[in-house]
Amino acid sequence: MIKYIVCAVLALVWWYLLRVTDRAKLDFWHFVLGSAGAFIFLVVLVQPVLTKPLGRLVAAVAGLFGSLTHTFSAFFRYGVLFIQSPQGAMTLQIDFECSGIIEILAFLSLLTFFRVYTKNQRAIVGLLGTVCIILANVLRIIVICELIYFIGPNVYYVAHSLVGRFIFYGLSVLLYFYVFTKPQIVSMKVGTFKYGDGGEGS
Repeated sequence: MIKYIVCAVLALVWWYLLRVTDRAKLDFWHFVLGSAGAFIFLVVLVQPVLTKPLGRLVAAVAGLFGSLTHTFSAFFRYGVLFIQSPQGAMTLQIDFECSGIIEILAFLSLLTFFRVYTKNQRAIVGLLGTVCIILANVLRIIVICELIYFIGPNVYYVAHSLVGRFIFYGLSVLLYFYVFTKPQIVSMKVGTFKYGDGGEGS
């Protein structure tokens, strides 16, 4: 109960600061305060509810590949993957860290206050971006499981901490480029030059 009261008070303060920065045309601070506040509230209120269902979804989708290749099995109701390799068996739990929930909430928080897009565009990009993050995470889990299957459980640390993260965050950077960086560059106008229109003035 106390948590929700504190959240309500902070939400009012956050809303007031957003109004102030919006009226003062402080776009940068409006974006920073808005996205940071949205992320904190989503982590506190939404993350505990969505972590397990998202983990089960990731396990289920990754498990489809495992079933087709007969390299690992998914017990998606528990968010668990079981790899039976020639070198030994190993079980992976899709928990808070592996679910991708933090990355999704961060992406949606930034997108909500990114004014390059209209509201309808933000809704569509948010949905597509969330799907892309989930699929990137599924690919990361699949690669980890395949490395464990073919090399053995001893490769888990390298597969999880290095290879898997390189794949996931590499794809995330690519997503951020196309969602945030490229549209911002295209929308910029310097003098009579505008990016994306062949140098013609608008």
